[in-house]
Amino acid sequence: MAKDVEKNKPEEQSAEGGKEKKKGSMLKWIIIGVVIVLVLGGGGAGAYFFLNKSANKEAQAVAKPPIGAVWAPDVFIINLADADADRYLKVVMNFELSDPLAVAELDVMKPKVRDMVLSVLTVKGIKDLNNFEGKQRLKEEIAMRLNNHMTKGKVVQVYFTDFVIQ
Repeated sequence: MAKDVEKNKPEEQSAEGGKEKKKGSMLKWIIIGVVIVLVLGGGGAGAYFFLNKSANKEAQAVAKPPIGAVWAPDVFIINLADADADRYLKVVMNFELSDPLAVAELDVMKPKVRDMVLSVLTVKGIKDLNNFEGKQRLKEEIAMRLNNHMTKGKVVQVYFTDFVIQ
């Protein structure tokens, strides 16, 4: 009988141990699964933030075009070429230049620049300047005339900072 008791004990122990092994192995797989999900989630979040920051830096670099040197002549006040009414134009403009050395060149040839701009403005009427397209053509014409006489760079853009017709 003692042998029977000893025989029953290992069988009971192995049955209980099997349940513990099943519970332990199932718990181990759950923990491994949770760890894998956390590692993958953390890696995905890290990659998202890393790639998002580099994309933002590239977008900011593209979004901010560099502006060149700017030269601002004096105010221009001229009579418009309208025969039916006496009108005048007051315009303040800035020239964006491709080369900073061009600022010194424009300072030296300031009387010539003023003469060129005045000769362009005095032949314009209110119909030429009263809409967006007319102002754009005027900017292009002024830039073209100045670029023909400059040697140390070019006028990239003409900006009107004040434009009054009365």
